[in-house]
Amino acid sequence: MTAIKHALQRDIFTPNDERLLSIVNVCKAGKKKKNCFLCATVTTERPVQVKVVKVKKSDKGDFYKRQIAWALRDLAVVDAKDAIKENPEFDLHFEKIYKWVASSTAEKNAFISCIWKLNQRYLRKKIDFVNVSSQLLEESVPSGENQSVTGGDEESVDEYQELNAREEQDIEIIMEGCEYAISNAEAFAERLSRELQVLDGANIQSIMASEKQVNILMKLLDEALQEVDQIEFKLSSYEEMLQSVKEQMDQISESNHLIHLSNTNNVKLLSEIEFLVNHMDLAKGHIKALQEGDLASSRGIEACTNAADALLQCMNVALRPGHDMLLAVKQQQQRFSDLREHFARRLASHLNNVFVQQGHDQSSTLAQHSIELTLPNHHPFHRDLLRYAKLMEWLKSTDYGKYEGLTKNYMDYLSRLYEREIKDFFEVAKIKMTGTTKESKKFGQRRLSLMGLHGSSGKLTGSTSSLNKLSGQSSGNRRSQSSSLLDMGNMSTSDLDVADRTKFDKIFEQVLSELEPLCLAEQDFISKFFKLQQHQSMPGTVTEADDLDGGTSSRQHNSGTPLPVSSEKDMIRQMMTKIFRCIEPELNNLIALGDKIDSFNSLYMLVKMSHHVWTAQNVDPASFLSTTLGNVLVTVKRNFDKCISNQIRQMEEVKISKKSKVGILPFVAEFEEFAGLAESIFKNAERRGDLDKAYTKLIRGVFVNVEKVANESQKTPRDVVMMENFHHIFATLSRLKISCLEAEKKEAKQKYTDHLQSYVIYSLGQPLEKLNHFFEGVEARVAQGIREEEVSYQLAFNKQELRKVIKEYPGKEVKKGLDNLYKKVDKHLCEEENLLQVVWHSMQDEFIRQYKHFEGLIARCYPGSGVTMEFTIQDILDYCSSIAQSH
Repeated sequence: MTAIKHALQRDIFTPNDERLLSIVNVCKAGKKKKNCFLCATVTTERPVQVKVVKVKKSDKGDFYKRQIAWALRDLAVVDAKDAIKENPEFDLHFEKIYKWVASSTAEKNAFISCIWKLNQRYLRKKIDFVNVSSQLLEESVPSGENQSVTGGDEESVDEYQELNAREEQDIEIIMEGCEYAISNAEAFAERLSRELQVLDGANIQSIMASEKQVNILMKLLDEALQEVDQIEFKLSSYEEMLQSVKEQMDQISESNHLIHLSNTNNVKLLSEIEFLVNHMDLAKGHIKALQEGDLASSRGIEACTNAADALLQCMNVALRPGHDMLLAVKQQQQRFSDLREHFARRLASHLNNVFVQQGHDQSSTLAQHSIELTLPNHHPFHRDLLRYAKLMEWLKSTDYGKYEGLTKNYMDYLSRLYEREIKDFFEVAKIKMTGTTKESKKFGQRRLSLMGLHGSSGKLTGSTSSLNKLSGQSSGNRRSQSSSLLDMGNMSTSDLDVADRTKFDKIFEQVLSELEPLCLAEQDFISKFFKLQQHQSMPGTVTEADDLDGGTSSRQHNSGTPLPVSSEKDMIRQMMTKIFRCIEPELNNLIALGDKIDSFNSLYMLVKMSHHVWTAQNVDPASFLSTTLGNVLVTVKRNFDKCISNQIRQMEEVKISKKSKVGILPFVAEFEEFAGLAESIFKNAERRGDLDKAYTKLIRGVFVNVEKVANESQKTPRDVVMMENFHHIFATLSRLKISCLEAEKKEAKQKYTDHLQSYVIYSLGQPLEKLNHFFEGVEARVAQGIREEEVSYQLAFNKQELRKVIKEYPGKEVKKGLDNLYKKVDKHLCEEENLLQVVWHSMQDEFIRQYKHFEGLIARCYPGSGVTMEFTIQDILDYCSSIAQSH
């Protein structure tokens, strides 16, 4: 191994200025065993670089070549596999793990020991030696106190020292002088020894010759030592002096530090005192204003407001840590608390007196408002109280108990005042409503006695207005005295109803118009005076007015019981509810009175109340006014529904006379009156949908009960009752143009047309009865399959029988039959609708159609017989015209 080591040093490492320190013969683990050498080397030049080099024998010869080299600093782990048992395997962890198997365990241990020494000497880094015996590492450290690790490593590593170039040159010169040196080494060594002795003697003589100079040198050294001692003495004295100066400077520095610290503390103390004085010192003028300020004058109120704000700022100042421990601060805070309590009591007492005085002052002005339908104006009172708004805000933030007490007192005093004002106001409204209705009772009783009909809730029902007929002709005159008297009664009471309703509408609108600004002004004042924010409600707020069609809704009763306050908005609503607790009951009483006077008043109230609710909800859907009017609107809507139900019930209870003709039914005329009134009231109204629903219910009731009465009629034919009443309904719907009843209008027109045709056909069967029966028999034979031209051969329908029947109806007899028919139709029809000419013209057309039909049958069934009717179409036209003119 030594020969290989020297060969590798010579051939591979010396040319690269490297020294080979350790070598191990290895092969890769687990593969085909190809031997190579791992070499540990260091460079001869500084800085020293340590490497692990892999050397492999060339395949082409016996020389070795350098295959790969790793820097030792890149080595992370050396794994010896087993620290106890002998194992030739070991791993080196560079950028990856290299697994080796050494030729012997001794070579492996020697190589690992060399790596550990090189790491300790050159790298000083932590290479992990795993599974390496501690004894192996300890043996690598040399013993001895004065021998360093580096020196020991150098001796153990350096096995020989090469000659440098100068040494080689000197040796060559010596050997050239002694040519026999190579052949006779002993003679050469002896000569070198003699020369060395000669040199040693020369050195000794030289030393002895320089003794005098040495003595001089020693003397000079002694003198120098003396000078050094003197200098050291002076330096010591200077040091002592400087030490005293240093101590004095330290004292001065410490004194300056204390002075600076004192100044800093004084500045901080002054800053704290200025902070307390600036923020917790209340001016004497403010103290005087809080204690004795005049709360009745504007100047005094302003002074008290400024003083209260200053006091609040002093009390709310953010004290720094430790301030609350100062006695002066505690005393000042106590003084502020006393001032606050004293001024809060003064302010609460003064405002309570103002509330009481307001009640007395307003009571004295009620007399002048009792005559007119107006509510007293509270603006001056609000204006005077708003001067205290900032003081109320101060009281709310400093003494909430007194603030709540003032709020309660204000509600108590003002609720009593408003209750007197509102009740007197509603009494005036009721008097104005009922003032003319007492006079109208005479007309109402007269109309009831004439009509024989009864309304509900005091309403005078049954009045009918005269209608124009569909063709635009004016209505005819009444023929009977009783009908004329009935018409006079109807016209007078109808005019009186319109006047009363118009007056009621104006009074109700005035009531709402007076209440709305009163509530809004009071709510605005409460918000400003008591400093309560009026938030806009969130979308989706539902009031009872939004759901009027049935269902029991939880209404907010004005019982005065305070509700849980969740926000300032709720507090405003609570205060308004208590102050105006009488508005909703009074409105309900007024609505009940209006409904009692005339149930049609519910139409006016529904429109007006809906408009005011809509206006209030646009301002604030959750306000007191919106909620209250919404609750009242529920009552109005129920009265309106009850009015519609009463109309339908009256239709069902109508009884007709068996001795007189029916004519236009009372509930048909009432529907016309209701529709005309409703259209005038609900024009551009918000709740048009409610009216459309009522129209649908009413028109269905009218249709059903017209047919019911027609079926029960004994004096008037059913077709006449249906024709006249549906003609009247169609005329009404056409005139009013109600969009939601377009289908019903078409239905009414169809029923009128159908029953007119039915009545005409039924009536025309009587004037030419035998002729009708004859031709019906002819048509029956044809229907049985007999050819038309063969009918004349039938015994009962031959030409002789035909001539016999035709002779029974000469022109004179036909005219007489038509005249009788005209009289009968005139008896059946009523004069209100003026349908006589319309029906007569329809009968004329139907008669001519029948005449043409008869002639066609004669021509087809009796061809060439020469049989014709004894009157012509022109004769029919002349007869009908003459009869109509004669009547």
